Amino acid sequence: MGQEGKGGGEGKQLALKIARILDECRLSQAVHQRKLRELSAIRSTSHVGFVSSFTWALTPLFEVSKKTASIERIVRFVSTFAAPRGVKTGNVTCDSFLVEFLRFLLVAARSASKTARLRACQIVSQIIDLLPDDADVSDEVWDGVIYRMKERVEDKVPDVRACAARALSRFANDGGNCDIIDLLLRALSQEPNTDVRKTIVQSLPPTNSTLASIIDCTLDVHESVRKAAYVVLASKFPLQSLSIKLRTLLLQRGLTDRSSSVTNECLKMLKEEWLMKCCDGDPITLLRYLDVETYESVGETVMEALLKEGAVQVQEGQSIRHFLSSTTNKNEGQSITGVQLMEAEVALYWRTVCRHLQAQAQAKGSDAAATTGTEAAVYASEATTENDLLESVLPVTVSDYIELVEAHLSAGSNFRFASRQLLLLGAMLDFSDVANRNVASRFVRELLCRPFEHEIDDDGHKVMIGDGISLGGDRDWCRAVAALAKKVHASVGEFEEVVTGVVEELARPCRERTADLIGWTQCLAVTGLLLENAESYRCLQGKAIEPAELLHSLLLPAARHIHLDVQRVAARCLGLFGLVERRPSEELVKQLRLAFINGPPQVRVMASRALIDLATWHGPQELDRAIGLEPPPPNEKNSFTPVDLSSGSDDLSLWLLDLFYAGLKQDEWGQSSEEDEQETVHGVLGEGFAKILLLRENYPSIPASLHPLILGRLICLYFCSEHKEFERLKQCLSVFFDHYAALSEVNKACISRAFVPVMRSMWPGVNGNAVGYQVLARKRAVNASRFMLQLMQTPVYQSKAEEAEKSPDSLSTSGKSTLDMESGEEGLAIRIGAEVANFPARTSAAGRSYISALCRVAVALKFRSSQQEAIKFMRELLEPMMEAASKEKELLKELSRMAAKLRALDESPDQDLPAEVAGDIHGRLQLEVDLKIDAPTKPATRPPRAAPPRRERRFAVSSRSSSSASDEDWGHPSATPATAARAQRRSKTAAMSRLTAGAAADGEGDSEVTSEGVSDEDSE
Repeated sequence: MGQEGKGGGEGKQLALKIARILDECRLSQAVHQRKLRELSAIRSTSHVGFVSSFTWALTPLFEVSKKTASIERIVRFVSTFAAPRGVKTGNVTCDSFLVEFLRFLLVAARSASKTARLRACQIVSQIIDLLPDDADVSDEVWDGVIYRMKERVEDKVPDVRACAARALSRFANDGGNCDIIDLLLRALSQEPNTDVRKTIVQSLPPTNSTLASIIDCTLDVHESVRKAAYVVLASKFPLQSLSIKLRTLLLQRGLTDRSSSVTNECLKMLKEEWLMKCCDGDPITLLRYLDVETYESVGETVMEALLKEGAVQVQEGQSIRHFLSSTTNKNEGQSITGVQLMEAEVALYWRTVCRHLQAQAQAKGSDAAATTGTEAAVYASEATTENDLLESVLPVTVSDYIELVEAHLSAGSNFRFASRQLLLLGAMLDFSDVANRNVASRFVRELLCRPFEHEIDDDGHKVMIGDGISLGGDRDWCRAVAALAKKVHASVGEFEEVVTGVVEELARPCRERTADLIGWTQCLAVTGLLLENAESYRCLQGKAIEPAELLHSLLLPAARHIHLDVQRVAARCLGLFGLVERRPSEELVKQLRLAFINGPPQVRVMASRALIDLATWHGPQELDRAIGLEPPPPNEKNSFTPVDLSSGSDDLSLWLLDLFYAGLKQDEWGQSSEEDEQETVHGVLGEGFAKILLLRENYPSIPASLHPLILGRLICLYFCSEHKEFERLKQCLSVFFDHYAALSEVNKACISRAFVPVMRSMWPGVNGNAVGYQVLARKRAVNASRFMLQLMQTPVYQSKAEEAEKSPDSLSTSGKSTLDMESGEEGLAIRIGAEVANFPARTSAAGRSYISALCRVAVALKFRSSQQEAIKFMRELLEPMMEAASKEKELLKELSRMAAKLRALDESPDQDLPAEVAGDIHGRLQLEVDLKIDAPTKPATRPPRAAPPRRERRFAVSSRSSSSASDEDWGHPSATPATAARAQRRSKTAAMSRLTAGAAADGEGDSEVTSEGVSDEDSE
């Protein structure tokens, strides 16, 4: 570049000298420092023409596109040489060379060659990284660099975009360049390349505007981007700069990531940055930053990770015993207990440490038992060490432990979290001694009889604190008490005997009708704890209160109580009681059905969950038999019986599945209860039906013909956006659909059968649907159709496919063809074609849009060459489909291309499909329309409007119940080929000519087609 103007001479020799230096630097990095000094000397002595000679020698670099180590060495050498280094003699020369060289690179960055743009942006980014802060470069040059790099961020080559983003990173740290940050954030959200996203994340400065985007990258699809996000967060964002919610969110994602590299990077951030630098190595201080009372699971995960890595060690002298003091203090004449109360973080710390020590001791003991010799002795010694350390941490006696827990219980609700952590420590104590067990038993009894915490409102009524269902008003508290009770009463039947005695004592005021709301709720909460943890129904017999007495004297009266909170807890207990029973009792099922129909929202939700649990455990037929209903044979029930739930009466002749399906379609039941905003009847029933569909082999009594109806309703709920309460159900269904479609071919056949009914029910203005908000409704329906298409194209799990291939049935062509057609894309295409061909309301706007949406799904389906019968059947359906979509040119072209593909796949395109085969396909696919075949020479009209005489369509809507069409021979030869008939059908003149030709052919002895569509030859 410019070298020819010198006419050779000194400039050419200088360029060759520079080229030799660059070539030596290409071979080895060890000579770079020496060559930098040599090239700097040449630059200081050659003031004129050095830049042009240097760029001329460097030009071949911009033509090599390969990524090799030698090319990277040259780029690194050139970047280091161009960046001024320190304040020395000749620094002005360095800065002037930098300015000229940057201008040369900016010109190259606009080149049409992608290799030249890449090298230019690569060198610019490395120069900017190496530049000192005192580099004398004019603002005009920097503005040009920023402008050009902004352009290259949107380059079509990913490597160019990455280098440009890296070059802009230093300018983004300047507070005045907010436009650069906005550009990088916009590019990050739209970038499809993994390496570019990673580079942009690393280039973002630590600001409030970039924090959210970096945290979002912890959910990136590629692990390298997620890992880079954690590196940036660890290096640029201190622990104190993040909110508690963001801290816990990052740890929850990182420590449970599916990639080990991401998990290790998150753990590195947790240990080196947060624990050691921000918390001075104190784990309790770290837990304070995480708010373990709100995010307990995150705190447990953090402690487990740190203990597993050895980052947290129990120091000598540290123990829970320090919280038990033998001295007492006096304040204003009153004696204060010697127990020092624990903070929430301290309690969680000691619980996780003790659990870790116990797990380590058990693991080492198991290893010692599994080995012999010296290795076993080593393992046994390590187990002994862990056990000794655990014993030194725990309280000396059970009485000390109980004193510690009681002190925290007496301290009020502020120490409830610490009390629960201490209760969980009880599982690590030894209660084999009789005296210790007696003391612990009395303490457990006190916990069970401890009433609900409550407040008094302005009207003097008691208001419970908590969920009002579990013992203590908290599910976690109930589990902690149950775990301690089962540890203390570990003998067979002892736990049930003790808790039953408590239930009998609490039930006396309830049976005498003297108990208030708190008394009823406390008794039912303990009853629920008993039923949840009881081993079997037999374990409840022979105790202080018999199971039958418990049901009739406590649970059923509680279900009819005037207070709704008591009814709600009673419905839960009835469901648990039914799970313990070998067969559900009649009174229990009737009461739950009545609560499901008549109950208020909070009671109905609990009753629906109880009924669903009983149905999935015992089977719905057992619940029907409990009230005297014998379930019908599976092949006789093809639809759900309509149920009017607004009447409020329980019709005992209705099957349980009919009630469930009616509740699933009851729109007003989709609202959540006031107590639990996430629980709805639709959510409970939807989850239950999803379990039934996934485990359909376990419920043979449920007819297979009902599965498409259930699945269709679940799909409609999944795409319903009217209620925000469905978010939990949608999350459940998103996991269900992915597994359901991939489990078996039978499930795919169910999806295929549900497609058309779902589209009918969701499309506005069709099938009696409301017309309002058509745009949103159509969008939801189109999304549902694409989603079902995606499910149909989901591959089946490999294990299932291998079993199908190895089974003896796979050798049968007909059996395999039946399964493939019903569960494959061919069956769905035929169902869509039949729906389009026989759809009546084609003239309305809603009907046209409905047909268009169906046709667009049909053209996306693929046919296999092995399905010859389905190919021929679909070819016949394409004619009415193309007629229905004749007003949309683009769609008509797609259907024409589909017809051409099917003809190419057809091994015998000129032969018609036999009538018996077509009827068999009609029956196997259970098409809801009645398709018939008329003779190919009969002029036909298509209702509801009269049409000119023309050759009739092969498929037409049948308005009569005649069976003559099904008996017609589909393989009967016509007077002219089928292709000629389709061509003649385009005009009235051709159709009349066809009739004339048919009459002439009749005189020559060919078979004549009668008005009934049966030929003389067929009648013979």
